[in-house]
Formats: sequence, structure tokens, C-alpha cells
Amino acid sequence: MLIAQLSDTHVCAEGVRLYGRIDTNAGLLRAVETINRLRPLPDAVVVSGDLVNAGEPAQYAALRPILDRLTPPYYVLPGNHDSRENLTAAFADHAYLPKTGFLNYAIELGPLTLIALDTVVPGEDGGTLCAERLSWLQAELEQHHDRPVIVAMHHPPVPIGVDWLDRTRCANAEGLAEVIERHPEVERIICGHVHRAAQMRFAGTVVATSPSTAYQVALELGHDGEPHLIHEPPAFLLHRWQENALLTHIVPAGNYGPAQPYG
Repeated sequence: MLIAQLSDTHVCAEGVRLYGRIDTNAGLLRAVETINRLRPLPDAVVVSGDLVNAGEPAQYAALRPILDRLTPPYYVLPGNHDSRENLTAAFADHAYLPKTGFLNYAIELGPLTLIALDTVVPGEDGGTLCAERLSWLQAELEQHHDRPVIVAMHHPPVPIGVDWLDRTRCANAEGLAEVIERHPEVERIICGHVHRAAQMRFAGTVVATSPSTAYQVALELGHDGEPHLIHEPPAFLLHRWQENALLTHIVPAGNYGPAQPYG
């Protein structure tokens, strides 16, 4: 079982560049084309939030045709740059998405269960998991306790060491930890938001964050001043279920030519 994770695509309306200079739509397209070239082909793709940059209908109108070019089926969840209303309108045919309320869902992907958690707080950069969302998660984990589980959420519950960014991580990590600790079937928590690949132990499992297909956050550990981005290549994660464990690779987006022999 192979699951690709795209994140923080920040797609803009057709012909618009982010900050006037970053072609986020092209970055996502590169990632989509890279996924479609993978062999074996992933069984599914998860897009872990910040699908568009400002939650506008025109941005989702530009996003949808790019994601629809994916050969594998794909599943979306919201980030703080998304609008729940406009997201669900753009993906009205995606039956796994709730029509109203929090965009939480659970689906079975081969031997795994994917549980998506909506961490969005409208109007805020940071996220949270309130009692209602945690209660829903607890119920879903009890229902799927006999299968390995991947929990997907936009905001990570752990810091990655960049101070200004860590202030917008998922609040109520303690409440999440209380739920996760009771469920050893949770193999991994996969997140976006931070525009970097990082991993950390949490509540008996591992939190893994994904790089962005748009731009990366500058790795300025402990930096508490003005935020910076860096034009590192777009990239995504590839999760492979093997030997009762999840193996994760970082994959740069783009065509770097065929594999070549050593020597």
C-alpha cells in the first residue's frame, strides 16, 4: 500500500502568482506529474490542507483541474487558508466529505484506515481540536481498533523548532495525546502547515510533517523574528505500508531524468 501526501499547495486563481512571484499552481502540477510517473503507482493521495491560498472560489476552480490529473484517487482536508464552504462546494462529488460542520472523515485504504481531522479555526492561522472533534476521533478509533490507522490533520500537535511558526501549531495537543495514547493502532499522524519535513515522537506514535509543493519555510531553528520562506524545490511524502510498519520517503517534485547505473 502506497499513499502519497501532498500538502500546502496554496493554489492561486488562474494566472496569479503568490506574493507576485511564486507560481504555486505550477509547483503542484510538477508534483502531480511526478506522482503519476511513480512505479509502482501510489494507491491513493492525501492532500493535507492549505489547498488554496485564500479560500476563494476562483482558487478552487484552478485547483480542481490540477488534482483531477492525478491517476490515483485523492482525498482532501482543510487547512487554515481554506474555506470549508468553498472547499466542499468545489469537491461536492467527493462523497467522503461531510456536507456541513467539521470536515472529519474516515476511509479504508487497503489494510489501513485513514482518519482525517479538521483542525481549522476560521480566521486564525493556528488550529485546535475541540471536545467535539476529539470525541469524534475517539469514536472512530474505537470502531477501527483492529486495523492500523493513519491520522491526517493540517496543524501538527508538536513544535518543529521554528518559534514563530510553532505558535500556530495545533492547540490542545494534550487532549489529542490522551486519545491517541489509548490507541496503539495509530501508526502515524501526518500533518502539513509547516512547509517542511520533520518527525517527532508523540503520544506513543510518530508525527510526520510534509514539505510543501509551493515553497518551504526557511529552516531557522529558534528564529523568533520576521518569517522567511526559501525557494527549495517542491516536494511531497510517500508512505509505504510494509512488514506491519509505515515507511516514509521524501520525494522532490520534478523530472530529473531516468535512473542511471553507478560508474
